Amino acid sequence: MEPRMQQDSLVYIDPKKQGRYDHAYMRMAVEWARLSHCTRKKVGALIVKEGMIISDGYNGTPTGFPNDCEDDGGITHWYVLHAEANAIMKVARSTNNARGATLYLTHSPCRECSKLILQAGIKRLVYLDAYKDPSGLELLQNGGLLVSKLDKV
Repeated sequence: MEPRMQQDSLVYIDPKKQGRYDHAYMRMAVEWARLSHCTRKKVGALIVKEGMIISDGYNGTPTGFPNDCEDDGGITHWYVLHAEANAIMKVARSTNNARGATLYLTHSPCRECSKLILQAGIKRLVYLDAYKDPSGLELLQNGGLLVSKLDKV
């Protein structure tokens, strides 16, 4: 077993068991991505803390806006929220917090969302597909996050 930080204390997690959970949570994030009304790219996110899903999100427009993410030319509207931003904002509206949590994302985060992830106190990221710009991942790794890429679910 290898040690991993969780909730500011050292606990031992069986890597096989963690791998099974990582794949199960990622399958759920993939399902959540299907709820997105965006046509160009559908992204799902789950935030898990102490074995419980504390938040979820997918990319889409803010509450009260039409669900169309793209204009007639296929360009994404500037106000569309990313899945991880939606999930982090849900936590902010709750009595919970993401400190020490794991974020499961179907796509790696952009650099803007990476700043939110760091500020939220998330300590681990598991993602499936890489975003075109790797600077978000680089920021998270420089910030001390444990980052894992799954090859498939």
